Amino acid sequence: MADEAPTPTNDAELEERLAEVERERDEYLNDLKRVAADFENYRKRVARDQEGLAARAHERLVKELLPVLDDLERALEAAAEHEEAKLEEGVRLVHRELVEALAREGLVEVETDGKFDPHVHEALLSQPSEEEDGAVIEVLQKGYRLGDRVLRPARVVVSQNE
Repeated sequence: MADEAPTPTNDAELEERLAEVERERDEYLNDLKRVAADFENYRKRVARDQEGLAARAHERLVKELLPVLDDLERALEAAAEHEEAKLEEGVRLVHRELVEALAREGLVEVETDGKFDPHVHEALLSQPSEEEDGAVIEVLQKGYRLGDRVLRPARVVVSQNE
């Protein structure tokens, strides 16, 4: 019990004790305000860092796509000059570069060989078929994953045994 404050015996001691408690209170309040300000600064710094990271990621992706834009412009110029062979070659080049740029960013096409999987496929139609029931028989629109997330499910036609 050595930590207990001595019991005041007169008004002077009470006033002194009150002043000491008020100083402690003010000290704690100042500490709390300082911690709150530090946390607010930390929160703002993290938000700025996240914005910067997102901006750099967007910048990197746009830089990857600039050559695709250049090739597309060349293909359009060839189309204006009625050079169909060059146009087709240009469009194929643009497609290949775009696929490669997106693959470098982690984009993967959803597999459509085999059985319908509702996690990665969207069945738009079911048709009678010689195939096994529930097999994907036609892909109407390709689906894509980015990492482990499905960005867009593959839109497919599924076989239905009669």
